[in-house]
Amino acid sequence: MDLLADYWLDVLGWGGSALLVFSLMQQRVLRFRVLNLAAGVALLVFNAIIEVWPMVGLNAVTSAINVWFLVKLLGHRHDDHVFEVLEVRADDVYLHHVLRTHRADIARFQPDFDGRPDPHDDHAFLVQRGDETVGVVVVRREGDLGDVAQVRLDYVTPRFRDFTPGEFVWRRSDALRELGFRRVVTAPGMVGAYYDHLGFHREGEAYVLDLAPA
Repeated sequence: MDLLADYWLDVLGWGGSALLVFSLMQQRVLRFRVLNLAAGVALLVFNAIIEVWPMVGLNAVTSAINVWFLVKLLGHRHDDHVFEVLEVRADDVYLHHVLRTHRADIARFQPDFDGRPDPHDDHAFLVQRGDETVGVVVVRREGDLGDVAQVRLDYVTPRFRDFTPGEFVWRRSDALRELGFRRVVTAPGMVGAYYDHLGFHREGEAYVLDLAPA
């Protein structure tokens, strides 16, 4: 029985340590906090069992910090006071810097995007969290009346991949309505599409959102 208890105690200690190291390798801020919290709780229990009280105190503090950050992150997840939508010109220098920086990652999720917004036909939006750019949306004006926003790019940076900052363009911003758009149509075949949670409906392989007049 003691051997079995020692075995599971080793599993708890080594497993918690491995999870702690794994959490530090995460780019996504929300995933990092969740995994780091799980590791901290595991190591807190382990150190309490073997009565290493300084480590119990350390793990208790780090776990509390992670809980505080998780509550804050989840509370701000859909807060339009935290995320701001900025319309920029399609030939904006900073926009093209962001697109170049994330070119390889963008290609993973939207391989059909050529990385070159057209200054005549495209409208571009940056989603900001403070001074950090967390998302980029590019739409093209189409339709007989020019009131259809065809989504060419809806990209989220790796740190905020567990969030949906594009929603602030689609649902919580009047940017598209003020430009005269009445409908949003996504590009078909987007990887990891999240639109069914934001009021879009499926039409073939694309998602469609009808916008109320401004």
